[in-house]
Amino acid sequence: MASKRRGGPGPPRRTLTKAMLLPMDHASVREQSLTYHLALVACRDGHGNRYLFNELARAMYVAWFLQQPGFGAEPIGQYKTAERAVEAALTLAHESGEWILAEDVVPVFEKLLALHDSQLAVAPLHKVMEAERRLRHFLAGNASSPVPEASQDN
Repeated sequence: MASKRRGGPGPPRRTLTKAMLLPMDHASVREQSLTYHLALVACRDGHGNRYLFNELARAMYVAWFLQQPGFGAEPIGQYKTAERAVEAALTLAHESGEWILAEDVVPVFEKLLALHDSQLAVAPLHKVMEAERRLRHFLAGNASSPVPEASQDN
């Protein structure tokens, strides 16, 4: 006798399409990557603005959220350094009107953007969409950061 599968309590599971199970298409990956890398160049060279710093923060947080299910292994400290650098740049911009990323953290962002490029090239689209959903949830909340403080062993 064949048994029927019964769904448990809660909402029904969403069926993932083939496109959702595959990585993003190459053109979309290149476009997103170019956006983030140009934002970094502009912010590094003192031509940043609120939008460009938000793009850097967005890339950093989506990279963090994609790292959680195994797409990357950057130390937490790298993310915290990048996060603090964005906060410092926003404070400087508020005080002086100068939108610039500190020179000493540019290599940290370069590393995180390289990681994010590779994540976008291999992570299934549904994982990228989930990371972006988590970013929206974080932005809508009142938590100061989705990245935990680095411990001694990270």
